[in-house]
Amino acid sequence: MVRLPESHLDLLERPVFAHLATVRPDCTPLVNPMWFLWDGDEGVIKLTHTKRRHNYRYIQQQPSVALSIADPNDQYRYLQVQGVVERIEDDPEGSFYQLLQQRYRGYVTEVRDRDVRVILIIRPVAFKARDAG
Repeated sequence: MVRLPESHLDLLERPVFAHLATVRPDCTPLVNPMWFLWDGDEGVIKLTHTKRRHNYRYIQQQPSVALSIADPNDQYRYLQVQGVVERIEDDPEGSFYQLLQQRYRGYVTEVRDRDVRVILIIRPVAFKARDAG
């Protein structure tokens, strides 16, 4: 497991958005804001997604990804994460999506696309922390 800068652990623990970069078949990047959960015990980042989206197909072809997580209180303070999607798990009940709903919105609703929901598990291979100034 790569070493996470303790100074930026709060960015993984707080419900802030991560900007996920994937690689398209033409080798150009695609970036989307995402909800995530840091699993410190496993040392992985987990995201919810569906099998119907372009990113899902891109990740299957090229599992290398990057995340940028900025501090909403100081946008010049951020954490960059380079990683690999090491596995994809089905979430047929949408329970992980609901866990993230609670984390980010404070409430849970029905998951209408639960039959195509998956959990992307990203293994970080490098962290880069930046502070303001």
